[in-house]
Amino acid sequence: MANENQTQQAQQPAQQPEQPKKPNQFAAILTEFKEFISKGNVLDMAVGLIVGSAFTAIVTSLVDDILMPFIGMMLAGINFSTMGITIPWGNHPFIAIGSFLNTCITFLMTAACVFIVVKMINLFRRKKEEKPAEPPKPTKEEELLTEIRDLLAAQKKD
Repeated sequence: MANENQTQQAQQPAQQPEQPKKPNQFAAILTEFKEFISKGNVLDMAVGLIVGSAFTAIVTSLVDDILMPFIGMMLAGINFSTMGITIPWGNHPFIAIGSFLNTCITFLMTAACVFIVVKMINLFRRKKEEKPAEPPKPTKEEELLTEIRDLLAAQKKD
């Protein structure tokens, strides 16, 4: 009979303890993403990105429409927007050197403007930090010593 019980147990698969169910990973990621998006820093960054793109468009227009024609006029009428090299083989590709120069100048002007803005912000922060703060409040020991000093000074007068 012992053999029969052993045979029956061997035929039945061993019961494994139930593993805890994993939460829906997509829902967990979605919740974490909502928390990330709702933080103030992300919203500030998004606003900065939008304002930065608009600012870049202004600087691009300044370089392409005002600065480069002026520089071209000073350099014997060179039009930088059409300046380039056509390669004589294949389908005759055009390497737009003038457009590249415009982009480089736009980058340098944008970087200079951002540098100036950051310098001004740091200047204002330094001025704000330099304002005299309230003197620190005396500790209890200092208050007691002050009282003792005042009492001794009063006793000497009497």
